[in-house]
Amino acid sequence: MAKKKSSSTTEVVAKPAPIDDDDDVEVEEEVELLQVDVGDIMKVKQILDETVAESMISEGLSAHGEAVQLQEAYTQGNIKLGLMALACVFAAIAQFGLKGAELSSTQRIWLGVCCVCYFGISGVLQLIMTFVDKDCIMLIQPITDPEAVKLIVKNGGNKYMDKYGIRVRTQFPRYSEYYTIILEFEGGGPARTEFVKQTWSVGQFFDVDGYFDEEGLMLEVEALYRRFEAGKFDKPDNGEGDSNKSKEKKNK
Repeated sequence: MAKKKSSSTTEVVAKPAPIDDDDDVEVEEEVELLQVDVGDIMKVKQILDETVAESMISEGLSAHGEAVQLQEAYTQGNIKLGLMALACVFAAIAQFGLKGAELSSTQRIWLGVCCVCYFGISGVLQLIMTFVDKDCIMLIQPITDPEAVKLIVKNGGNKYMDKYGIRVRTQFPRYSEYYTIILEFEGGGPARTEFVKQTWSVGQFFDVDGYFDEEGLMLEVEALYRRFEAGKFDKPDNGEGDSNKSKEKKNK
């Protein structure tokens, strides 16, 4: 399993324990653990979100094995990257393309156009992040393999898997110890209100020293996706509300 590393991450290698002098010596694999400053809420959420995203596109996620392999959708991300690049082009023209001791009237007009376009595109990006993306960390493409969809439906699973993508949302409120994952369909249609949701205390995945149980979180994400794939959705009045006290108590 691939491990994520960052500048603020400490690697801890667990060396194999000494074994008796028998000829048949078993060699244990070295284990890398991530250590995070649990007081840094943004860093903790980043590590959790990255693990969730990695889990969603990993092999063996589905209850039906490799027959279902999820793929990330990049369309919206590419649109945002394109807008960012366009904003940078206008900024570069204004900064480096219009130079001189005194600008002519035409150059001043172009300078104003570049500034307006830059701030306009930046505003559009901010609106997209605030009102469209919200707490979404990734989008999953609909399943395109008809045999995989038939297998899911045959086992009594979700019949919309080939029609709509999956929106993966995470919530980690400030000053809260609870981390929430929500899987829901992307787009409209009859499946727009169907979702699954689960909340855990971050203490379930981090110990007092900040060592991160990545495999434990990945197993929980896999179980949540399998519930989504099986069509065992939560009810909006119980699952979609801001408070989820019953689940929080259960996971303490």
